[in-house]
Amino acid sequence: MTDRRPLLRAIFDAAVAAAHPDVILSAHLPPAPQGKIICLAAGKGAAAMAAAAERYYLDELKLEPARLFGLATTRHGHGVPTRRIRVVEAGHPVPDEAGLKAADETLALAREAGPDDLLLVLLSGGGSANWVAPADGVTFTQKQQVNRALLRSGAPIGEVNTVRKHLSRIKGGRLARAGQRAEIVTLAISDVPHDDPSAIASGPTVPDPTTLADARALVAKYNLAIDDAVRRALDDPKNESCKPADAAFARATFELIARPKASLDAAIKVAVDAGYTTIDLGADLEGEAREVAADHAKLALKARAEGKRVAILSGGELTVTVRGNGRGGPNQEYALALADLLKDTPDISALAADTDGADGGAGSASDPAGAIIDHATFAKMKSLSLDPAAYLANNDATAFFAATGDLLQTGPTLTNVNDVRVILVD
Repeated sequence: MTDRRPLLRAIFDAAVAAAHPDVILSAHLPPAPQGKIICLAAGKGAAAMAAAAERYYLDELKLEPARLFGLATTRHGHGVPTRRIRVVEAGHPVPDEAGLKAADETLALAREAGPDDLLLVLLSGGGSANWVAPADGVTFTQKQQVNRALLRSGAPIGEVNTVRKHLSRIKGGRLARAGQRAEIVTLAISDVPHDDPSAIASGPTVPDPTTLADARALVAKYNLAIDDAVRRALDDPKNESCKPADAAFARATFELIARPKASLDAAIKVAVDAGYTTIDLGADLEGEAREVAADHAKLALKARAEGKRVAILSGGELTVTVRGNGRGGPNQEYALALADLLKDTPDISALAADTDGADGGAGSASDPAGAIIDHATFAKMKSLSLDPAAYLANNDATAFFAATGDLLQTGPTLTNVNDVRVILVD
């Protein structure tokens, strides 16, 4: 039986490569201003984006080094060497003290920017957790508790960020408000369905269409247990996010430099070149991981029954409503649900992984990116008497795939354009 794992990995790697800062950033960087360039970056690609900006301004444009400085806040393990832009590694998905301090320093740097300066803001997925600046009256611990509750609720990332933005001094356009004396150019790698600028890193430099009332409604919808201080903050009009008419945006521009759709297209090309007919389900899928897996399993089984050689590809960001106490992320849960549904079909293989190299986990650089399943997985399930349904019930996909040897370990990829899922039917 042909081993499809190298092809699955090549498809995933193509998606990641299409969004790497080394490849995409320099073509979008603005000219040097009369004054200084203050680079403020956040997210899993922040350090790599900062290093790419340094190469452009210092090596290509020969900018005087003293005119370029700033701060890049990234996830633990995602740092790279830089020369002028300091890198701080901070918590994700749950914020930590490093992110708290970095957000305060970021706001201070923005306030220092003058009319002749360029505030270069480089954003990628993960920026919401990396930049944490609780609203007045809300403690860091209370903000962490809200964040954990949101992550366990199964809420889509857009809803998570709606609440985050209204408990923050940096999100929802507030960074632009802090740096409004300067020209502000934001370049972003999208990690959100439909590429909504206000959702990427919770939109620190763009107007926010959501409101305090929306945030309160989500707290009620998911029955989140929140402290009285958080409730008061969500009732306080001073915590409303910045709207389009705000003076903060008078000299601010925003550009997307990488989108999940472009990465999915790169993945599809590899599958086509390998001789597969492709089914493109789009780059913006959302929903409960195991439910989406059930829909995709039906497509795969139908193609197999019809004797078709098909690659089923999708992007987007799935969610998991946590009911057990196991470990894993949405990609692993998706793969585990597939393993349960496809266990008697040895000619179907699949990969599901996050393009940042970490799917769920505890915030470590060694967290798995996702998982792969194929005939070897099904054989191991039988030999070890593993019941996928039992692991699903405990949300314990990591333990399952650790036992079968099918965790995908990539390490930090230094970018983030959401998830890539591919099912190959031979």
